[in-house]
Amino acid sequence: MARIELDLAHAYRRDPKQDSDYALLPLKMAFEDGGAYALLGPSGCGKTTLLNIMSGLVTPSQGSVLFDGRDVTSASPQQRNIAQVFQFPVIYDTMTVAENLAFPLRNRKMPKEQIAKRVGEIAEMLEMSGQLNQRAAGLAADAKQKISLGRGLVRPDVSAVLFDEPLTVIDPHLKWQLRRKLKQIHHELKLTLIYVTHDQVEALTFADQVVVMTRGRAVQVGSPADLFERPSHTFVGHFIGSPGMNFLAGQVNGQGCAGGRYHTGLVCWSLLASR
Repeated sequence: MARIELDLAHAYRRDPKQDSDYALLPLKMAFEDGGAYALLGPSGCGKTTLLNIMSGLVTPSQGSVLFDGRDVTSASPQQRNIAQVFQFPVIYDTMTVAENLAFPLRNRKMPKEQIAKRVGEIAEMLEMSGQLNQRAAGLAADAKQKISLGRGLVRPDVSAVLFDEPLTVIDPHLKWQLRRKLKQIHHELKLTLIYVTHDQVEALTFADQVVVMTRGRAVQVGSPADLFERPSHTFVGHFIGSPGMNFLAGQVNGQGCAGGRYHTGLVCWSLLASR
């Protein structure tokens, strides 16, 4: 596992001149070794671009990416030792479940006994022990995505496992089971996990720390409780919760807030319209 430090910006256009030219506006943040993080925001906010920069699929147009203090900005995903799980299943239909899970380990020449043990452990965690000898082609979409998750988790030496909206193809009633399972796996394996999603329920139930993004900018990083109870940006207040916060223009003076105070339950929020 690795501590990932980012100090960068990215634009797909040449010679960007204004904020709208950037897919990612300048940001500086760190993901600690062994942490569970979520990148949360609406479509087009830059979260997948940020994930692909961490994995090495995209090179930032400005700045650097460090893994444990080592500059890997120009390094490939293989050199970074990253595992990435994509939105749709990426598996080998002609292989069995066990062969799919074992594939990353065989590529690294791991001894057969260790491969069998590791595949058994991951299959048990994903509740797929009874399907190890089945061909992947005959499985449902949710089972195939569980294989993709398992292939990302099976390598014990990865720097980080990156998830790009991995539960999109999963039936809604099964999503909560897989979120619970990923949380359990994180506690057991102590892997660095970074999870991209536009679904606040997924982010807030999975991650210890959530990065809220909008329009290429990371506007707040915090625990689910911090984001819900103490938003530091109007976008966070509106985006987190169902329904989101209401906002009223107001002024803050020495005696409190005038014209901008409202109550939600027992909580009184004082907001500035300029935020």
